Amino acid sequence: MSDLSSVILWWLAILLVGSTTIPITTRLFSRFVDRGYIFSKVVGILLSSFLVWFLGSIHVLPFTRLSQIVVLVFIAIVNFMIFWRDDTVKTLPWRWIIFEEMMFLLTLAAWSYVRATEPSIRGLEKFMDFGFVNSILRTTFFPPKDMWLTQSPDYTGGHFINYYYFGHYITAFLTKLTGIDSVITYNLAIATLFAFTFTLSFSLGTNLLYLFQLSQKLISNSKKLVVSGFLAAFLVSLGGNLHPLYVLTSGYPNEEPVAPWNLSLGLNPDRYWYPNATRFIPFTIHEFPIYSFVVADLHGHVSDIPFVLLVLAILLAFVTNKHTHDSREIFSHLGEFMRRTGLPFFSLLLLGVLLASMYMTNAWDGLIYLVLTGCVMLYINFRQSDKGLQEGIVKTFSASLFLLFFFLVASLPFSLSFKPFASGVGVLCAPSFLVEKKLGPLVFEKDKCQKSPIWMVAILWGFFYYNVIGYLAFVIIPSFKAKWEVRGGKLDHEVGSVIKRISHVPTQFLTSHLSPLTSNFLALSPVDVYVLIIIFVSTLLLIFPEFFYIRDIYPAHYRANTMFKLGYQAFMMLALCAAYTFMRLRDRKTLSLPRIFYNSLYIFLFALVAIFPYFAINSYYGSLKTYHGLWGLNWLSTQYPQDYEAILWIRTHIEGQPVIAEAQGDSYTDYARVSANTGLPTIVGWPVHEWLWRGSYDEAGKRIPEVATVYESSDLQAVRDVLKKYNVSYIFVGALEKEKYPTMNVEKFNRLGRVVFESGETKIYKITI
Repeated sequence: MSDLSSVILWWLAILLVGSTTIPITTRLFSRFVDRGYIFSKVVGILLSSFLVWFLGSIHVLPFTRLSQIVVLVFIAIVNFMIFWRDDTVKTLPWRWIIFEEMMFLLTLAAWSYVRATEPSIRGLEKFMDFGFVNSILRTTFFPPKDMWLTQSPDYTGGHFINYYYFGHYITAFLTKLTGIDSVITYNLAIATLFAFTFTLSFSLGTNLLYLFQLSQKLISNSKKLVVSGFLAAFLVSLGGNLHPLYVLTSGYPNEEPVAPWNLSLGLNPDRYWYPNATRFIPFTIHEFPIYSFVVADLHGHVSDIPFVLLVLAILLAFVTNKHTHDSREIFSHLGEFMRRTGLPFFSLLLLGVLLASMYMTNAWDGLIYLVLTGCVMLYINFRQSDKGLQEGIVKTFSASLFLLFFFLVASLPFSLSFKPFASGVGVLCAPSFLVEKKLGPLVFEKDKCQKSPIWMVAILWGFFYYNVIGYLAFVIIPSFKAKWEVRGGKLDHEVGSVIKRISHVPTQFLTSHLSPLTSNFLALSPVDVYVLIIIFVSTLLLIFPEFFYIRDIYPAHYRANTMFKLGYQAFMMLALCAAYTFMRLRDRKTLSLPRIFYNSLYIFLFALVAIFPYFAINSYYGSLKTYHGLWGLNWLSTQYPQDYEAILWIRTHIEGQPVIAEAQGDSYTDYARVSANTGLPTIVGWPVHEWLWRGSYDEAGKRIPEVATVYESSDLQAVRDVLKKYNVSYIFVGALEKEKYPTMNVEKFNRLGRVVFESGETKIYKITI
């Protein structure tokens, strides 16, 4: 199958899956200008993959293509019933639909081409990600097996993947559905994630402006909406931070950042090294989507981006929906539930499943967006409450309990086999009297006092908060002044109506005691409130790693993962807000010296953010000069041609997941390439990764000499004992095995089994005793 055929088949499969949920999606996003069409793809993938996974986890349906088809037909029938009964979903905005569909196809094809100039599934975390996908593809029921730590009779820690694998599962889901080889779909999955990030952000950027205009009864301008959408799409999927400022300096040695004002000025693009933008603050990580797309690790924080944008869209729909109790709502006969929670039952159920899927894809995201959802629900119920603040809080509490229940039930099969590897919350710069003590989940460790220099924070986040400051100064504060002017010592009628909704306490008391900020906040456009909530939550995410960190196994980089996962979400949310705030500022016609200065500096800062992908893509992909194709194992055929043939033979001829012995080695090396590229479990793969996943090095560490025994020992019985202990069915002897074990005695394998594959000096033995 050609690359073009693979891209088209992959696109058609996603189109088919998404079409099964168009009715429910258009109803959920009924106020969006595009009716949320592009989100139907994510909703379709979410519901179909989740149902197949859930039924496979409780051993009702195996993970097969037939099961996928059955589930997709079921979803289509349910949605057809909704479509048939409701006229509101029969009129679709076809111009927007065609435009967004073409945009999705073009961005999918574009990044597929980018990946085809360097398609290697090698380096960084790719072995791990590809190994997960291949293991899942060989799985009948869930959870899938850990390809780097096979089952042992004396280890009770488990042999299933103890990591957030749902994102890898979705790649496997689409791979099985299309029948395309995973060696190609790995790269197609990266391209799909880029396409989703671009198009979903476009829809969000468009609808943020459209819904604001709708709330203000303004006439919508399609050109402005498209500009807003493309700006959001660019900032989220391609934007960087202000680190390219160093292009205008003499630069600094890698991992030794120097303040720009301490460097000589000059244009030095050849000295710029793009990964430094993600490792700027010492001992931390602060990546963002375009970097992830460039390096192409199929990790959870990347796989989760479509779900993140979907939950942001759902929350936007909730905030701007003025007809929460409208009879057109899905299953609106559950009116009592809506009266008690402020939200429709099945919308809350969908959100619970979505958040659970996010948790199983990247646990941090599930928790982050639970918090964001709680904030949004509080605002909705506060705004809609007729009986005061107390009722709003009660409704929010009730809705939160239901949401948490749906979340826990949906993620239960995953949680039953998953053991969290975080070991508490560390406190930075602990007071001396608390050092080496614990207070609940809080741990006060010695010599853990990393802080981020303000100038570094400004370079990483300055562009976004420049937008925030402009938005507050030129939009929100003037809006407050315009709406809440006190005339003759008496509150405006609108102020009084807002205050009366807050409590039954007399208006006179509230006039003198209630914070004006609260009433001002409630009187803003719902879209503005939504944006302010996102800015608030994003800011908390950035502040958190300056005081706390989630404990893992890394001694010097103890807050790296915390800053990485929280900052990644803050980046996407602030990028969306930046597009909206730019359009709001653009609509302000009055010019002044501060505005002129603001706009001039904005152009410079935006230019720095915009040029990052130029350096990153050209560097990683060789300026896109040579097309190699989407086959991700070309590197293996060049570096280890005989091993490559053996791995292809395994992928074609060995069914199920029998255990194969291979050489183990350090993380981020070519070792464990057999298990990673085939999905067959081995005795031990990358030990440090297992240390992270299992919380202990003991089990992985003790297996290392046992693998050496298999290859180097002349004691045939000792070798038999290890093979029997781990139920090994095959032994792989290739280039890395000979490199790792120079004293290997190959002849003994002929006494343990027979050769089933041979190419040059590479052999695969099937154990027969």
